[in-house]
Amino acid sequence: MKKVYIICGIIVFLGISAGISFFVIRDMTSKIPDDTTLVTMNDEVYDFSKSNKKIKLVEFMYTHCPDICPTTTQKMKLLKNDLEKEGVYGDKVEFLTISIDPYRDTPEVMRKYMDTFDIEDDGNWILLTGDPNNIKKDQEEIRDLAGTFQFQYRDPGDGFYVHSTFVYLIDENNKFIKKFPMGEEFNKDDIFYKIMKEI
Repeated sequence: MKKVYIICGIIVFLGISAGISFFVIRDMTSKIPDDTTLVTMNDEVYDFSKSNKKIKLVEFMYTHCPDICPTTTQKMKLLKNDLEKEGVYGDKVEFLTISIDPYRDTPEVMRKYMDTFDIEDDGNWILLTGDPNNIKKDQEEIRDLAGTFQFQYRDPGDGFYVHSTFVYLIDENNKFIKKFPMGEEFNKDDIFYKIMKEI
């Protein structure tokens, strides 16, 4: 009987280990598809295959979010200040903020969001959304892009999205490095140290 328990324990352990390994490998091999294109807050095409060869911190959000998204953006701004002091923001690091609600978050709305948080339009923090003239296709592009990192979201019908709560650090080739919590759990120091380690 003892052998049965030991064998069962080993099987359970191996199963759990295999599951954990699957998710770790999946994350480590995640990469944004090269054919992904969206539009910036300035109505310019942003082609991920031609994006700057910099480390990027990627935030998925929507401007009508009442809590976790604006909190994350505000904390990203504090992180930006720390990176600027080290002379790496803009030179080796940039931020991407991508709307999961492109119907409402037009380029104009994204510019207003940028102004609300006093984010300088210097080309180093780019806000991305869908093209109002091609919104259905771009909505799918955003969903596919979010799916690359297992970022999930849905509108329950009231316009307030239920969504995952992570930001993503990716390398100069748009490959996953690490994910970090959003909102109050966003620790700018943890992300700062990871970025500096990767540079």
